[in-house]
Amino acid sequence: MTQRPNHRVVITGYGALTDLGLNAQDTWHAMREGQSGIAPIDNPEFDKFEGWSVGIAGQVKNWDPASVIEKKEARRLDRSAQLGLSAAIQAVAHSGWDHTSGDPTRHGVVVGSGIGGIYAIESAVLTMRDKGPSRINPFTVPKLMVNAITGNVAIQFNMQGPATAHATACASSGHAIGDAMNYIRSGKTDVMIAGGAEAAVTPLCIGAFMTMKALSTRNDEPTKASRPFDVDRDGFVLSEGAAMYVLESEEHAKARGATIYAELTGTGNSCDAGHITAPHAEGRGACNSMKWALDDAGLNPSDIQYINAHGTSTSLGDKAEVTAVQTVFGNHSVPGNGLVMNSTKSMHGHCLGASGAVELIACIGAIHEGVVPPTINLDNLDEGFNKIDIVANTAREMPIKHVMNNTFGFGGHNVSLICSKYEG
Repeated sequence: MTQRPNHRVVITGYGALTDLGLNAQDTWHAMREGQSGIAPIDNPEFDKFEGWSVGIAGQVKNWDPASVIEKKEARRLDRSAQLGLSAAIQAVAHSGWDHTSGDPTRHGVVVGSGIGGIYAIESAVLTMRDKGPSRINPFTVPKLMVNAITGNVAIQFNMQGPATAHATACASSGHAIGDAMNYIRSGKTDVMIAGGAEAAVTPLCIGAFMTMKALSTRNDEPTKASRPFDVDRDGFVLSEGAAMYVLESEEHAKARGATIYAELTGTGNSCDAGHITAPHAEGRGACNSMKWALDDAGLNPSDIQYINAHGTSTSLGDKAEVTAVQTVFGNHSVPGNGLVMNSTKSMHGHCLGASGAVELIACIGAIHEGVVPPTINLDNLDEGFNKIDIVANTAREMPIKHVMNNTFGFGGHNVSLICSKYEG
């Protein structure tokens, strides 16, 4: 096993906006209770077109960005950046960290977003078509950039250290959190804000995934549409959302008397190098990311109690992940041997590049409360999946010390993070 770097990395604050809640605490409560945030799409832009076979999504509801960000500034941000910046502001407030203290060159930001400012892109294209180039909003470029979230968070908190953005499809925020973790472990920074944001419930994105036949068309039963591991699943449900975390070195957190919610102990990332959208059938890359995360954390497969699966509710993805988990965890994955798995996407849908960050909320909650949220809508387990203990429909109480969080994306990208109970 590899030698662990010197600096332990702890989570001292987190914030979120999802279809389940307008903060991390409400999002966790909804996950624990098995509630769904999927509903009919509420966006008047969709009314301009006909031929939709998909009419459901997970949207952040009853939220005004001007409640968090100054109104004029909010108008200059794409919805993805509004969500990401607001979640970061929540996370910093939750952490109690005074961002004006310390050396700003040792404070950094890493954020993941698979698509970035798609609202701004679609709006600009329509303006160009209908009114000409002179009418394009001058803020279009800073709104559409994938790195706009990172840049605006860095400006908000004067973070002059490393500031990068990951755009690796659905693995984006997993990469971001792992990258931020390694900056601290190596001693290059003391504090990092990391996470992901996505706002892609737009006509173009829904339409593009729809024509791929990747999305569920269970429009009459929105809350039952996302069905990871269930034989009757018919695709994923596209959602928007953001989750951000304040990560600190253990020394920095202790010196300021911070509350420590969990520790990040391992990360691994890989590529299938096989197909641009389909996962490797046997989960080759997923196996590597999980093995390398365990090695990075100095843990054995038997040390993990809970896997928060990528679990998108697609046949190819679910089968590849189950196969990979069985390969890596072997006997430990057999029901009754101490390992359980779930997919919270059954409740909040698929937040694309923000998925790993949103699902880390479930990992922290499970560690703190000893409760693993359910995979809802799991009525008929797909063939062969009974060789893993998938938590179905009702939350499971059990002690949790180490959790693995998987996120996999188009392009063959795979990220596994290990979140652990902090024992100082």
